[in-house]
Amino acid sequence: MKVIIYLCGLSLLLGCKPKLNANQQMVERLKEQSLFANTAANAYAPAAVLKHLDSAISTPHLGADVINLQINKTLTLLELGKEQQAVSLMDSVLNKTFIADYLLRQSVTKTLALAYLRLGERTNCIHNHSAQSCIFPIAGGGIHADKSGSQKAIELYEKVLKSDSYDYESRWLLNIAYMTTGGYPAKVPPGLLLKTDTGSAETEPFKEVAMNLGLAVTKISGGSIVDDFDNDGYNDIITSSASLAEPMHYFHNNRNGTFTDRGKASGLSQFTGGLNIMQTDYNNDGFKDIFVVRGGWKGKFGKEPNSLLKNNGNGTFTDVTEQSGLLSFHPTQTATWADFNNDGWLDVFIGNESAPGDENVSELYISNKNGTFTEQAATAGCALNLFVKGVTSGDFDNDGRPDLYVSTMNGRNVLLKNESIKSGQVKFTDVTTQWGLPALGQATFATWFFDYDNDGNLDLLACGYGNDTPIAAIAGEEASGHYRGNNGKVVLYHNTGKGKFENVSVKAGLTKIAFAMGANFGDVDNDGYNDFYLATGNPQFSSLIPNKLYKNNGGQSFTDITASARVGSLQKGHGVSFADLDNDGYEDIHVSLGGAYIGDAYQNALFMNPAQDNNQWIDILLEGTKSNRAAIGAKIKVTFTTNGKQRSVYREVNSGGSFGSNPLLQHIGVGKATQIDEVQVYWPVTGKTQAFKNIKPGQHLKIAEGSPAVYPFNLKRFNFNIRTPHAGEVMCM
Repeated sequence: MKVIIYLCGLSLLLGCKPKLNANQQMVERLKEQSLFANTAANAYAPAAVLKHLDSAISTPHLGADVINLQINKTLTLLELGKEQQAVSLMDSVLNKTFIADYLLRQSVTKTLALAYLRLGERTNCIHNHSAQSCIFPIAGGGIHADKSGSQKAIELYEKVLKSDSYDYESRWLLNIAYMTTGGYPAKVPPGLLLKTDTGSAETEPFKEVAMNLGLAVTKISGGSIVDDFDNDGYNDIITSSASLAEPMHYFHNNRNGTFTDRGKASGLSQFTGGLNIMQTDYNNDGFKDIFVVRGGWKGKFGKEPNSLLKNNGNGTFTDVTEQSGLLSFHPTQTATWADFNNDGWLDVFIGNESAPGDENVSELYISNKNGTFTEQAATAGCALNLFVKGVTSGDFDNDGRPDLYVSTMNGRNVLLKNESIKSGQVKFTDVTTQWGLPALGQATFATWFFDYDNDGNLDLLACGYGNDTPIAAIAGEEASGHYRGNNGKVVLYHNTGKGKFENVSVKAGLTKIAFAMGANFGDVDNDGYNDFYLATGNPQFSSLIPNKLYKNNGGQSFTDITASARVGSLQKGHGVSFADLDNDGYEDIHVSLGGAYIGDAYQNALFMNPAQDNNQWIDILLEGTKSNRAAIGAKIKVTFTTNGKQRSVYREVNSGGSFGSNPLLQHIGVGKATQIDEVQVYWPVTGKTQAFKNIKPGQHLKIAEGSPAVYPFNLKRFNFNIRTPHAGEVMCM
């Protein structure tokens, strides 16, 4: 006994620590990375930047340079959420300092106006948040109760515009400021008025209910997954944050109209960071696991480890990143899971962010079919040395193998055809030019494959972007009819089925800017044609443009229905998920809101679909037996007759776009059909197709690979009636 006590004491003296489990090891890695990144050289560490600026400002004999430093300090104070201090500093500079240089004085005035605008936003939209807060065009409950911040911003922007009416950034923000006071358009000076593009389409308005559901987590940019994580049939919600100081949340669906945040009980809340998250089933056990990607945008300060979180099937998750062979340290925010060699096990391609002097080559991890992976990007031909912002997988050439599309900030994207041999070496070939995809000459972000016109061929969408682009200025130019560029616009490629993609963006009506970051697709009106939602913005505080919802017009074009749908939040948008959360047969939209800094944090949103057009639907949950258990990559064809005409809807099982995750259960609209003529399911490993005839719509169906029958399952519909929650619950509405 004395020996044991002596050895324990010696261990303490020598500083020995008990061995950490896998979860604790990941937590420690994240803490270490957070400490490393807390430096003024990191643009995403405003507290450290502020200290550096204070030191520089105190240096004597700076002359006019001190004003530029004070402008930077003001913006840094906004990044920290210290709007009142930002206002005080710029007000002091403007009113107590003689500024001879015209452009410098304009810059000071605009910075002060922005600080006041942000002060008004915090006072009203965050501290006194309502369902209509920051919904564009601002009206009703979105109009500020305390108008003082916006009124000061109006005064200052009008001062700027008096001497430069072509300052489109100031004009755009002036018009928004007037909206927040209820003075738009009547009180906006005629020469400065910008007409909002509210569109002509009429749609039943969605209702934002996150606050009443207890889902309105205030956080910076992050990811969203909506799916069933405990196999009870009901959709849960998982969220993350890019900040290493903010935890993940697991909102468990209680099946009674309430959610409970089980972040702590599940173990997920101990894991911080993760600009994007997605579900998978890496070990084919039937429980959905979570993959967290970290470090995006942060460059050399973003060498944060990704996390593979195993679903233990008992409500808890365990970090198996190192154990599985997936531990690496590269800045990223995008990955796609697919069975690239058709061996029945999911693999993962990770798009990393390379920059001059900081190479972070993309990675391809192939499953060893035992819960571990081997990295094979170089031998597979997909070790891309690019600044990747979005990756998506899908079988665009219908040869039964999942291909890759890679969206980058480099002005050129890459289409990789999968030429792998079944269960053998994975091999990709670059067919970008061959398939008619020239270099865009602009950066792109979110991307996905989908069959928007239901011709049986996967089409392709990529969202134009610019991280340093003055978005408000471009929005002002566009609203005044003067924007002639292409930056920030959506690019839509139609798959001709003849070995080519054709750019049909203009033909499809996608001619307006969006600067989308998060984005995803779903069918909000159950007509069988996929619509999509774009979550917009960039890190700049002036980048206030609405998120957008586009309706698919029968596979021919798209119409912006944002204004009438009331889903156009002006807050920075990231992860987007389409899912039917109240089981009424219509897909709702969950959006992760909040910018890159703590001072731009915002509440997440859930827009409830009011049931558009009373169309019919069918939900199909697939389970692979020889194909991967989650059935990712399986194809569904639903054929039905409406108005005397037979047509088909095509879906490939996945979680949707590259930034945000829909349920793997496929929600398929069938219009006014009273009967579904046939459901076909193609399984990628065997190459076999199952067919089921004469199915009634309005059902939830499970189809297992090889099973001769479909299995209906019932889900309770929720009305989210107001009631007093029990302990641990959150109230729904």
